[in-house]
Amino acid sequence: MLDIFKRVLTFFRRQRIQTDSFVFRLHHSATVALLLIFCLIVGLNQYVRSPINCSTETIPRAVLDAHCWSQSTFTVPEEFQKKTGSGFTYPGVATPEGKGSRRTKFYYPWVFLSLFFQAILFYIPGWLWKNWEGGKLQALRMDLNIGFVSKEEKAQKKEMLVDYLHENMNNHTWWACRYLFCEVLAFINIIGQIFFMDHFLGGEFWSYGSRVLSFMASDDEGREDPMTYVFPKTVKCTFHNIGASGTLVRYDSLCVLPLNALNGKIYTFLWFWLIVLLIFTSVWFIFTISIITSSKFRIYVLRKRFGHIDHGVLAQIDRRCGIGDWFLFCMLGENLDSRIFRDVMEHLVDIIGKRNGSMMQLTEHL
Repeated sequence: MLDIFKRVLTFFRRQRIQTDSFVFRLHHSATVALLLIFCLIVGLNQYVRSPINCSTETIPRAVLDAHCWSQSTFTVPEEFQKKTGSGFTYPGVATPEGKGSRRTKFYYPWVFLSLFFQAILFYIPGWLWKNWEGGKLQALRMDLNIGFVSKEEKAQKKEMLVDYLHENMNNHTWWACRYLFCEVLAFINIIGQIFFMDHFLGGEFWSYGSRVLSFMASDDEGREDPMTYVFPKTVKCTFHNIGASGTLVRYDSLCVLPLNALNGKIYTFLWFWLIVLLIFTSVWFIFTISIITSSKFRIYVLRKRFGHIDHGVLAQIDRRCGIGDWFLFCMLGENLDSRIFRDVMEHLVDIIGKRNGSMMQLTEHL
């Protein structure tokens, strides 16, 4: 029984390999999961339940619903600002006075595919890094964090890790550049996603969340709900049919879109999520640039994140190693016990010092 418990514990510990930053994981893991959940919810409501219900007397309900859902519906923007009362029924519902007074809505059927497409775009940078990383950190960690490994085996594995780091010093630049490329790609992606969603919603996404906040903070009288404006629950639809005498007959139908009550809340959440994620990503991008350009900042970050390492050791590592090595050390520090990581770094500096001392003696002798 104890042996089974050890194997299960070992399995789960092996899974906890961090190969990227927390902000990067928000892109390719958390955001992808959110978008897929929203995509599933919208898909179930769109394809299992009826996404639209239109009023009709002479036209079969299924025909009218299919026509209005697949062709287009419209609202009258001026009617959103009116109060319910005489001559007014629902927000945005009225007889348009001209072509310019109607706002056609045709993006509702594409919300499901749009969310799925966005999830794929957020997943791509993480998928690229997973393939380029190639399990390097898993191999280098060598289960050093597992407490059931004997001292002799742990010492041997630490020696192997130090030998690898020394022999491959300054050979991890391309590996780190690939990771940096993936983070830049994630940064570009989120900016592009916001512009895409703004275009998808007819230029309404940029100010959508701020208008929702203003709506919630305003008085009940005379306020315009942006969720109802962008995702109206009641719309109009025009259906043309041939009458008994061959004359073209126009039918104006009132349609209810229950799915839009859900869409409005989903896009409100996505607005806040993407804006916060964009801020986090921008701050992290500045942090990464500071690390690349400043040697003192690199040492400061290593001391703060992986304490108990002597300042002289960190200074030696920063002088002798490249940016790629520094990135690898940071990733190892995230996946190794702090004492083991300190021992590895100190041992690496000792080897560097001994090799440099030997080279100096050989040069003086010659």
